[in-house]
Amino acid sequence: MEIAYSQLAGVLTDFSVSLKAGERVLIDAYDVPDNIVIALIRAARAKGAIPYTNIQHARINRELTASTEPDQYSVQASWELARMEKMDAYIALRGSDNIFEMSDVDPKKVSTVMRAMKPVLDYRVNKTKWVILRWPTPSMAQQAMMSTEAFEDFFFRVCTQDYRRMIPGMDALRSLMEKTDKVHVKGPETDLRFSIKGIGAVSCGGTHNIPDGEVFSCPVRDSVEGFVTFNAPTTYQGVSFDRIRLEFSEGKIIKATGTNEQRLNEILDADEGSRYIGEFAIGFNPHITEPMRDILFDEKIAGSFHFTPGQAYEDADNGNRSQVHWDMVCIQREDYGGGEIYFDGVLIRKNGLFILDELKKLNPDYLLAEA
Repeated sequence: MEIAYSQLAGVLTDFSVSLKAGERVLIDAYDVPDNIVIALIRAARAKGAIPYTNIQHARINRELTASTEPDQYSVQASWELARMEKMDAYIALRGSDNIFEMSDVDPKKVSTVMRAMKPVLDYRVNKTKWVILRWPTPSMAQQAMMSTEAFEDFFFRVCTQDYRRMIPGMDALRSLMEKTDKVHVKGPETDLRFSIKGIGAVSCGGTHNIPDGEVFSCPVRDSVEGFVTFNAPTTYQGVSFDRIRLEFSEGKIIKATGTNEQRLNEILDADEGSRYIGEFAIGFNPHITEPMRDILFDEKIAGSFHFTPGQAYEDADNGNRSQVHWDMVCIQREDYGGGEIYFDGVLIRKNGLFILDELKKLNPDYLLAEA
């Protein structure tokens, strides 16, 4: 296991954030073993970088959030922002013994905390080199319906895969998205139309998330029309949701249904931007095929796309601002009902497999083949 920790620490410090001598890196650890934090400290020092740590625990964060005073997190955000402004890179390791730890916390208090901490998040996302990693736990194995040993084997395989093999296909998809105006997404209970003209696109192959495997853009804010049904379950703010269906008019979500419908709409009413879309992405990691209620895995599912109410990223920006950024996933493989994606009237992916020759290197038969 120590060898696996060292290999993973090497991927994160060398490939994901490309640490250089003299750079400061904050290692933000949530409920993970000390040994992986130590491995990251050693890997950072081996690069000549300067490591710092922040150790957090979900149950403690829940207690602080549940009992927060009105200005408590504004004070905390001030020192966390000051610290983040000193960093060149950020590595987050996020474990969880219970993904529903925040499920009984007053959503208004959760919203207050998220609003207060947003400047820290914005600085980290837009001004530092960063990567976020989920940590394998028995609860994650249960979510994936796997044994703990099998899930750990899967985790280290997907997290240490050769992400460089994705580069040719990702570059082709990014280039195509950058030239695209009209997008049409079809499938069971899904018929979406929107424009991504002038927004740009970003390849994600191990540089921001581990695991990774997506290219994202963003709809022109007022262009989204139609409806979409998400067949992957999702957990947000510690609450579970299934079969979310969103309807759009002039870019805005005008109707949202699914399980926990009241909470769903409370989140979408958090602020002005939370009913508009901040990201459209296509996922293609061949090792990730089934949802497990963990978005860092689920948004990369082979043959999926995700559509995101809330905040847009500045490097593929439609101007939408929100404290919410909720990736909702639809799988379009045949075993999930199929579906198509069209760019400017041309079919680019059908039933989860890319059709255009220049994109076929993102299909599983290429990505899983021996290099």
